[in-house]
Amino acid sequence: MRVLVVEDHPKLAMAVTAGLRQAGMAVDLAFDGQDALEHLEVSDYDVVVLDRDLPKVHGDDVCRTLVASESAARVLMLTASGALQDRVEGLGLGADDYLPKPFEFPELVARVRALGRRPGVSLPPTLVHGDLELDSARRRVTRAGRSVALNPKEFAVLEILLGAEGVVVSSEQLLERVWDEHADPFSQAVKTTISRLRAKLGDPPVIETVAKAGYRIS
Repeated sequence: MRVLVVEDHPKLAMAVTAGLRQAGMAVDLAFDGQDALEHLEVSDYDVVVLDRDLPKVHGDDVCRTLVASESAARVLMLTASGALQDRVEGLGLGADDYLPKPFEFPELVARVRALGRRPGVSLPPTLVHGDLELDSARRRVTRAGRSVALNPKEFAVLEILLGAEGVVVSSEQLLERVWDEHADPFSQAVKTTISRLRAKLGDPPVIETVAKAGYRIS
């Protein structure tokens, strides 16, 4: 899942970003509304965690712009006010969910994951291919009933390949969806992660390399 966090308080912004990454998400960070709009112009996101009170461009205007662009990204709006009228206004702007500050971090993660599972954005909570099963809610992978321990990048790559249902996914697409904006496009990160995945999943192989195209589940 690719997430954009938009928060102008540095300490909170870094804490949220670090926590979501630890939960296995690829996360980019913007500190003001203008920065957020620039990120949204160049990258596609599953979920935008959007503070409402932002400098330069207000969070309400960022939300309006995102909705007007017909982006598939879902918006989780954050605000220091939990008043009913504020929640109604936020949802009326097109936000998909609303979370007042202060909040418990496990709830934030759960809400982001729930938004990412909504139709047209991401994947169903459980993906199955033969004897291979991935449960995104429990962050669990099994093959033939055997638990397979994956790190967050390996899990995310496998989730995308399973969700593609046999369609080829390029290295560039995997890099865009699993790594954040600081990833080196010339690195061997995708190739290395695929190699580790194959070793952990065992035989018979389920990930096929398609020459000059990418990878797919077979």
